[in-house]
Amino acid sequence: MRKTALLAALSLTLAAPALGNDSEAAVSLGGIELVANSAISMDSEDLYISKDEVRVRYRYTNHSAKDLELTVSFPLPALKADDEAVYGDESVRDFSTLEFHTAVDGKPVKFQVLKRAELKGKDVTQRLAQLGWPLEWITGTGETPAFVRKLPMAERQARLAEGLLRKTANGDWFPTWDVVTHVTRKQVFPAGKTVEVTHRYAPLIGGSVAGGLEPSLRAQYPGHVKEYCVDKSFLAAFDRKWAARQNDPDAVMAYSETWIGYVLSSGRNWRGPIKQFRLVVDKGKPDNMVSFCMDGVKKISPTQFEVRKTNFEPKGDLNVLIVTWPRSTD
Repeated sequence: MRKTALLAALSLTLAAPALGNDSEAAVSLGGIELVANSAISMDSEDLYISKDEVRVRYRYTNHSAKDLELTVSFPLPALKADDEAVYGDESVRDFSTLEFHTAVDGKPVKFQVLKRAELKGKDVTQRLAQLGWPLEWITGTGETPAFVRKLPMAERQARLAEGLLRKTANGDWFPTWDVVTHVTRKQVFPAGKTVEVTHRYAPLIGGSVAGGLEPSLRAQYPGHVKEYCVDKSFLAAFDRKWAARQNDPDAVMAYSETWIGYVLSSGRNWRGPIKQFRLVVDKGKPDNMVSFCMDGVKKISPTQFEVRKTNFEPKGDLNVLIVTWPRSTD
């Protein structure tokens, strides 16, 4: 079940893309392809996540006998063709607001933002260029894009057979390709040496006014609880705060949820596991609540929670839930 289905009647819904670990990339004729690298290890990853900022610091070592110049990609979440209707409720993700900054050994580096059209894992960017079609077609209106409306029916049928268009049951026509974005850079990894790479950006958070944790909705939407590994102690504390809110004259709303996603799984593309991994999640205010799927969580301040792991091999990605209790006096 999608979050938008859960929260459609709950007033406000924002876009919630996940951002992710570095991964080596090879720019081939077919587009960008993330590949594994057997010469360079990720010695450490120090990751900080909050609703205002994500910071990550890596240390890499080149174990080979020669300098390696690689194209490194920071993959951003795809704009999925199947989600076009969802963006009508949320908003189409605008990656230009990320305020993305990268440094290598403390020195700022330039990067490129490359976009590709992908259809069932195949790069169709060049085919769209041949047709004169726009790569970015998702508008969030839920309507047939203007360039498709202008096509003669014979052309629509031909592109339907090719798989580039689909026709809905109510007669609308939509493109079928996802729009995939990569932030890439060229980087030299000196032979036998270690380099430090840092990223910093303002995440495009998602959220809602109220949501699936509300006691009257919780049983209907167990997936919402599961996604963030919300446990019984969290729910008990939530219910106490929820009950107190009912008689709080300063409560401007019941509560609000903030969602933050981060792609950890691409960190597996380097040589061996991540030797030293540290995660800090900051919930913002002491009264806020936070939940995410990770074991070994330790509270290190009134707002921050830490996880440390050795020889860490991410098996999935990270989704963070922050619950806030807005008051008119804030």
